[in-house]
Amino acid sequence: MEVSLANHQSAIKRNRQNHKRNARNTSYRTQVKSHTKKVLTAVAEKNVEAAQQSLRKAEMVIAKVSSKGVLHLRTASRKISGLAKKVHQLSTAG
Repeated sequence: MEVSLANHQSAIKRNRQNHKRNARNTSYRTQVKSHTKKVLTAVAEKNVEAAQQSLRKAEMVIAKVSSKGVLHLRTASRKISGLAKKVHQLSTAG
């Protein structure tokens, strides 16, 4: 943990909370990136089954992260929509 410049007890507590939240939010954002990458690699490999399964998981993770306020609602919607579009194009092309 970093050295805090805060002097008041409330500021020290706020700093402690911010560090915890930052670590948690970073973890959530990493999950979103990982699941997104799984979908994109399945699409690149033209594996329809894997792409559809990973899309379902990615949608759940993105929606959960959005509900917690880590991602904005519209950003989450845009991510889900983009992934779904790629998977749909893959499934209709084959």
